[in-house]
Amino acid sequence: MKPQNRLTRRYNRTLLCCALASCLVIAAPNAFAQSTAATIRGQVMVDSTPAADARVTATNLATGLTRSVQSASNGSYSLVGLPPGSYRIDVAAGGKTSSQNVTVQVGQTATLDLGVGGVAETPTAGDVTTLGTVTVIAPALVETKTSEIATYVTQKQIETLPQSSRNFLAFADIVPGVMFVRADNGETQLRGGAQSANNVNVFIDGVGQKNYVLQGGISGQDSSKGNPFPQLAIGEFKVISQNYKAEFDQVSSAAIVAATRNGTNDFTGSVFWDKTSTNWRSRNVFEERNDFKQETGEEQYGASFGGPIIQDVAHFFVTYEKKKFDIPRDVIPGQGYPLSAFGSDQVGHFSTPFDEDLYFGKIDWLIGQDHYFEFTAKRRTESEITNVGGSNTLEHATSKDNDETRLDLRYQYTHGDWLNDAHITHEDATFNPRPLNSTVGYVLTRNNEWWNTILQLGGGADYQNKGQKGWAFQDDLSFTGFEGHALKMGLKYKSIEINAAEQQPYNPQFYYNIDQSTTVPFTVRFGAGLPGVGDGSITSQNKQFGIYFQDDWTVNEHLTLNLGLRWDHEATPAYTDYVTPAAVVDALNAVDPRGDGTQTYAQTLALGGIDINNYISNGHNRDDFKSAWQPRVGFSYDLAGDQRHVFFGGAGRSYDRNLFDWLQLENTKATFPTYQFEFNSPTHPCTVGVNNCYQWDPSFLDPATLYGLASSNGAWREIDMLSNDLKTPYADQFSLGMRNLFGMWGHDWASSVTLSHIESHDGFAFLLGNRRPDGSFFAPGTTLGAPWGFGVPGFGPLILGTNGIETR
Repeated sequence: MKPQNRLTRRYNRTLLCCALASCLVIAAPNAFAQSTAATIRGQVMVDSTPAADARVTATNLATGLTRSVQSASNGSYSLVGLPPGSYRIDVAAGGKTSSQNVTVQVGQTATLDLGVGGVAETPTAGDVTTLGTVTVIAPALVETKTSEIATYVTQKQIETLPQSSRNFLAFADIVPGVMFVRADNGETQLRGGAQSANNVNVFIDGVGQKNYVLQGGISGQDSSKGNPFPQLAIGEFKVISQNYKAEFDQVSSAAIVAATRNGTNDFTGSVFWDKTSTNWRSRNVFEERNDFKQETGEEQYGASFGGPIIQDVAHFFVTYEKKKFDIPRDVIPGQGYPLSAFGSDQVGHFSTPFDEDLYFGKIDWLIGQDHYFEFTAKRRTESEITNVGGSNTLEHATSKDNDETRLDLRYQYTHGDWLNDAHITHEDATFNPRPLNSTVGYVLTRNNEWWNTILQLGGGADYQNKGQKGWAFQDDLSFTGFEGHALKMGLKYKSIEINAAEQQPYNPQFYYNIDQSTTVPFTVRFGAGLPGVGDGSITSQNKQFGIYFQDDWTVNEHLTLNLGLRWDHEATPAYTDYVTPAAVVDALNAVDPRGDGTQTYAQTLALGGIDINNYISNGHNRDDFKSAWQPRVGFSYDLAGDQRHVFFGGAGRSYDRNLFDWLQLENTKATFPTYQFEFNSPTHPCTVGVNNCYQWDPSFLDPATLYGLASSNGAWREIDMLSNDLKTPYADQFSLGMRNLFGMWGHDWASSVTLSHIESHDGFAFLLGNRRPDGSFFAPGTTLGAPWGFGVPGFGPLILGTNGIETR
C-alpha cells in the first residue's frame, strides 16, 4: 500500500466529480441493497471535544448522490446505505467545517473519526487518481472492527487479474477456503470449505440468486460452461467465507456479495474481444490419421455503455457479453475395442458448440436526498451440445438449453436515522436438456452386461424440463437513532413455482453383445408414463418466508458486538402432500417370496435397521421444517481504540435448503418409471414370461410396443421414498482471530490471522434400501456386492432419501 498525501487545495465540486468519473470509467457501482451497501461510522470531534449535533454529509464523487446525518450527543454518527465507491465526506460543527475523500467497498462497515478545528484522522491507505493537473485522493478505508471473515475483490483486480472464463466468480479463488473449479469440459462451480457447490449463494445488489431446483448453488450453474452474470456489469464484490450477519439466508458455506455497476455523470463505455482459433493449435492423433482438422476454438466479446440521464439525478448502464465455444471431444470405444471397427462418423475427434448471450441493464433515479429508485434487468440465453466423448457418439448427444430472466425494482427511503430498502423481484429460470435425435438408442456392450459399454449410438436418453418462476418482496429497515446501536431488521416473502419433468430414458435403449449379435439385443431399458397417473412431471407452488433482527452495538471505543437472529421457512406442497402409491404400500407389506414364506418385505427391511413406515406418506403425516432458528453472534475488541490491533471472533448457525431436484424424484419416478426387459435368443437364453423375459421380435423396436407392455407391468420400476421427517441442512461456524495495521519500510500494511472451524449437518443423501432376506446389505462374510437383486417384490430397487451427510 502506497503512503498518501492529502490535498492542499480544494476544487469546485463539479470539477472533482467529472475528474474522478472520467478516470474511474464508471468503476464506482451504485448498489443500494443493504447487504452490498457500505456504512461509514465514527465520532466527530471539535477541538478534541465530542461534537453534538454535527452535520456529516457523504457525496458520491461519480454520481452526485448525497447522504447526510446528524451526530449524537457523544459525537457519534453512522452513514448507512452507501453504494461502494469514492466519497467526499463533509462535516460541519460549531461553525467550523472540514472535508476529506475516502473510498468504501461493497458491504463494508468502516470506522472514520472526523474532526473540525483540528486535524481530522487520515485513512492509512487508498487510491490516487490523476487527471492532468488535478489529483483526487480517495483513500480506501480499512475495515478492522468486524467479526466477518471476508475478502474484497475490487474492480482493479477484476480488470487486471488473469482468468480465461470471464466468470467473475473465478476471482473468489484468491480467498482462503473458497475454490472456483473449472472442469476439463469447461463446466464451472464455486465451493466453500468442505461443503459442496450447492451450499453457496450469490447476492447481487442484495438479491439472492439461489438455485431452488438444481445443483450448483446459483441459478443456471448446474453443469454449465456459461457465466451467471456479465462480468462487465460487476463493480466489485465481497466473499464472506464465514460469520455472515443475520441478513443472509439460504447459505451455509461461502456468500458472494456483489454490487453491479451503473452510469455516472459522464458518458463512458468499454469493449473487449478474446479469441482462440483452430489454426492456433496442432493436429491431434485423429486429425493426423484422417488428414482433416476439426473446427475448435473459443470466442468471447462484449461491450458496455453508461452515462447520465439527468446530471446528479438519474443514470443508465447497459452491457452485453457473448461466449461462443467449439469444444473438442474424442469418441473412443470402451472395453479396449479397436477404433478400426467403426467409421470416422462414429469415432474420432469432434467439436461440440456452446453459445451464451448475457444482457444487463440498469436505470437509477434519485429524487431529492430521500427517495431512490432503481430498476435492473438481466437476461441469459444458453445452448449447447453435450454428452459427447468417451463411448458417447455425436448422434447420441444431448441438446441443452439454459435460460434465465431476472428483474428487480427497488425503492429506498431515507429520513434522518431511518433507512428503508425494499425490493420487488421476478425470476424465470429454465433448464431443458433433451436428446439431439428422437430415435431408439443402440448400445454396444460385451458379455451380455448392459453396463460394459463399448459405444452408444442412436437417440440419447436424457430428457429434463426443470425451472423456477415467481416473484418476491423483501424489505430491510435500519435505524441508527439509539446511541451506540445500529439496528437492522428485515423480512422476505417469496412465491415461487418450481417444476421438474424427468423422463429417463426418454428414447428406449437397446443393448447388444457386440461379440454375438448386432441385430438381436439382449436387453432394453426405457421409461414410460403410467396411464391415468402421470408423465414424470411435477409442479410445486412453494412459499418462502424469512425474518431477522440484528444489532451492531458499539459498546465503547474498544468493544463492538454483532448480535443477530434469523428464522426461515419454506413450504413445499410436492413433499408434504405426496401420497405413497397404494401398490407400493401393498408390495412392502406382502410376503417376500425370497424369505421363509411368512416374512413381509417391510419386516426384512426392519431386520436391516429400516422402519419403512418412516417413509410411507399418506398426505397428512409430513410437515415442512419449522425449526430454522439461526443465532449469529460476533465481536471485535480494539486493544488501543485506534483500529490498529483488533481481536475478533464469532459463532453462528446458518440453514440452507433441500434441492427440489432430489425431492421431486419421489413423484416423477412413481409416474414415469424405468423398465428393463430381457430378450430370449440363442446367445442370451431366458425363460419367457418369467422376470420380464420376452421372445425377441423386431416389433419391439417400435416404442409404442414397449409402452403397451409397460402399462401392465411394474417389474423393475424404481421406487424412491423420502423420509417423513426431512430436515433442512445447516452449518455451525466458529472463529477467532486478530487483525493488525502497522507501518514498515515506509508503507502501511494490514494483516489478519484467523482460526476457523465449520461443521455442516443434515446434508441430503440417497441410500439403497434393498436388503437380503436376513436383513443384511452384503452377503454374509463379505463387504462387496450391493443387493441390487433384492428390491421390493414385483418392483425394482428401493431408493431412500434422508438426512445424513456431515462435513468438517
